[in-house]
Amino acid sequence: LLVVLPLLVLQILMPLLLLLLSQEVKCYSKFDKNLGNCANLLGNVGMDDCCLNTHYGYTGDDGKCKSCGPPLWSEWTAWSSCSVPCKEGVMQRRRECHGQGKCAQTTDPMKLLQLTLETKPCFESDCCPEQGHWSEWGQWEPCSVTCEKGMRKRMRTCTKPPPKCGGSCDGPSEEKEPCVTGQVCPMHGGWSNWESWKACSGTCISGGLPKPTQQRNRLCTNPPPSSVPPGNQCPGLGNEIRDCVELPFCPVNGEWGSWGPASSCSVTCGVGVNEMLRECNNPAPAHGGQACLGSNRKTTICNTKMHCPVDGEWSQWAEWEKCTSSRGKINCRKIGGSQRRQRWCDHTAFDGKTCHGGISDYRPCFDIDFCNFNGKLSEWSEWSLCEPPCGEGSRRSREKKCTPDLSEYPEKIGYPVKTTAYFYGIPKVKCPETEPPTEIKQILACMNVPPCDR
Repeated sequence: LLVVLPLLVLQILMPLLLLLLSQEVKCYSKFDKNLGNCANLLGNVGMDDCCLNTHYGYTGDDGKCKSCGPPLWSEWTAWSSCSVPCKEGVMQRRRECHGQGKCAQTTDPMKLLQLTLETKPCFESDCCPEQGHWSEWGQWEPCSVTCEKGMRKRMRTCTKPPPKCGGSCDGPSEEKEPCVTGQVCPMHGGWSNWESWKACSGTCISGGLPKPTQQRNRLCTNPPPSSVPPGNQCPGLGNEIRDCVELPFCPVNGEWGSWGPASSCSVTCGVGVNEMLRECNNPAPAHGGQACLGSNRKTTICNTKMHCPVDGEWSQWAEWEKCTSSRGKINCRKIGGSQRRQRWCDHTAFDGKTCHGGISDYRPCFDIDFCNFNGKLSEWSEWSLCEPPCGEGSRRSREKKCTPDLSEYPEKIGYPVKTTAYFYGIPKVKCPETEPPTEIKQILACMNVPPCDR
């Protein structure tokens, strides 16, 4: 009995302990891999239960949306606007790692920064905006009215000197002030307020007869038109007539009917919802009555306790292997061979789909590793990205290299279809116009680089 009793207590407490160990989170059925946003809230469940479906996302106490899937890089954002409005600055773009785990197996802060942030130079207009200055004020224009009080204005131009490169002048180009003509204005007539509507000409609407009407009046006494100088009479009519509109039925406000039965769970794995519906028919709204308040749909969370399939994701391609041929040695010979590179389908679990496509990739090649060639100096390469991508001391570079003369090799090889051939290895190249070193490099500072985030 002393042995059995602790076992019974452990069996009772184990489910409670597992429930406490799983952090409760807000579970969402959609996670955007590029934006890192959660959508379609299902409810509060344990994190392990929510992540039975790797397409789901969740938010914890910090409110940040996290993916239930394996760790994957988002797409790079669009390049930012230039860090300065004119002359030389930089643009930046970023990406994030979403999922359970790390996208890069490194603890070096600079390497992690370079994986999530890229910076490159940008050049806006060659000149920066310069403000202009106003000319002297012009003459006052005539008064805006011919009697009593009005307004007059004067102007100035932004021309002494004019602005450059999109600049402007500070302040208004127009100035106004009151003016008095000394002439008395005529008083034009104004309508008084409308009188109340009079009683309708009938008490009901009869079929085939005109609808009853009602009338109201107003007087031209607010103010009456002046005699000297003569003012205008009030425009429009002094009376107004409208149809009388009477409703023969009272409005009926809608009321909800009973809830229908709950639907089955919306998913077959992970967390979903049950749904119940009702209709606004007890009674239905009529004759302008209000519709039912609230929603006709109610959902409750349901948990299948089944893990959803996890589809495979291709790893990055490995480096190309050595160029070889089944016909024997091909090094430093114009005999084509083949190169292979491989990748692996990671993360597949719980009957998820395997990756579509092949695990290996092949291409034709020539082995020129440690082979002697005459060469020539290449053109300048494109400027590199700015390194480091933020903070002080950021630099960019470009280079010219001594490249081998490979003109005697065919551009395409293979059978039955010829494809572009690639070159494997690092040859020994001699360029007549350069003595060691065999490359020329330029390094320039990147200007106006933003500071790194703390």
